Amino acid sequence: MMSIPSESIPFVSLTRQQEGIRSEIDQAIKEVLDSGWYILGPQVEAFEQEFALYCNVAHCVGVGNGLDAIQLLLQAYGIGPGDEVLVPSNTFIATWLAVSYVGATPVAVEPDSRTYNIDPERIRTAITPNTKCIIPVHLYGQPADMDPIMAIAKEFGLIVIEDNAQAQGALYKGRITGSLGHAAATSFYPGKNLGALGDGGGIVTNDAAIAEKVRVLRNYGSTKKYHHAVQGQNTRLDELQAAVLRVKLRHLQQSNRERQALADRYTAGLIDSGVSTPFVPAWAQAVWHLYVIESDRRDALQSHLLNQGIQTVIHYPIPPHRQKCYAATHGQQTHALAEQQAGRILSLPIFPGLRVDEQNKIIEAIKSFR
Repeated sequence: MMSIPSESIPFVSLTRQQEGIRSEIDQAIKEVLDSGWYILGPQVEAFEQEFALYCNVAHCVGVGNGLDAIQLLLQAYGIGPGDEVLVPSNTFIATWLAVSYVGATPVAVEPDSRTYNIDPERIRTAITPNTKCIIPVHLYGQPADMDPIMAIAKEFGLIVIEDNAQAQGALYKGRITGSLGHAAATSFYPGKNLGALGDGGGIVTNDAAIAEKVRVLRNYGSTKKYHHAVQGQNTRLDELQAAVLRVKLRHLQQSNRERQALADRYTAGLIDSGVSTPFVPAWAQAVWHLYVIESDRRDALQSHLLNQGIQTVIHYPIPPHRQKCYAATHGQQTHALAEQQAGRILSLPIFPGLRVDEQNKIIEAIKSFR
């Protein structure tokens, strides 16, 4: 049986990330508790304004989680049964589920083998008369190549919804992700670069009509209490989470800079280590939600690191088309790149608060793997 050192290095530590701002968070929580207003109040409204400004868009609407954010945008654009939505073959399953929940069909598109993000050229070949939307995911904190995606969308009259859950603050040719498509969805799950103390999500857009549709849909389809114009949902960002997110948003740029410094140290330290380090195009400024390496002997490497007390995670071990829930509709498909990457990738610890000595230990452990 494997003996794991007692002084382990966590894959992520949320407590460490919040140590320096704990007093601000405590004060924000106290203000909400003292106000007696817990749903769709001034904290949510203020956060929506501040996050929209951060994303360089006109509107933000807070919702219950990132999956709901994508689903509500699809509904707001009228996408449903009979429609096809192009999604990455390698992504967290929420991107696919949102499409399925509105009755549309997710159509998998393979990634660029270097960046893991959806390949614009493969998007073009996947378009059919039923295609209505493209959902590029800014995977691992690195922006997808949006200019050709938007050009293809314009050519074919398609909607582009960015899945920005892993890339809050990332830049594409100097422009912030979330402002590049027709709208964007994001998650404020605690482990995200901008994470709440529970579930949370939001949409951002410059389209006032779409933002208003999402506001109605998130609140039972209602603009006036007990009057319901459409069949909506109950998926609202609450006041407590909004107050915490307002605090964390003020520190997001700094925490992203810390992630960048950690990524730079990994990349420099892992030269000639036997693993492949992330490729970042010249036009991209990643925010390093994850630092993902590749190894021909991934499983053995992961065991080697765990034996030295180093926690790692695989994002993601099973592509969506291989999941049991999609067996009936997509199980016969083969997406070779997604499947190959799923067998090679390994995410290393990267979070604000990871110590230099811990990172040195991780680097040396990888270099010692034989």
